[in-house]
Amino acid sequence: MNWNIWIRQIHRWLSIAFTVAVIINIVAMSMEKQPALWIGLLALFPLILLLLSGLYLFVLPYAAKWRNGGPSAVRSDA
Repeated sequence: MNWNIWIRQIHRWLSIAFTVAVIINIVAMSMEKQPALWIGLLALFPLILLLLSGLYLFVLPYAAKWRNGGPSAVRSDA
């Protein structure tokens, strides 16, 4: 499997984990007693990983254009 496909798949699963963590956080905050600190920080770990993988996926097309010479590269069909 291609490295870019792995990153994209990990990014998708991290988004699911982040959504679940946010839902758990909302449910814990709506309870009567004070939630533990780790519940509040539960969504932070997947969010940081989402940021890193998202930045990688964002830069990927620009890096591909840069490697291929970009749109300003002159090609001769001689």
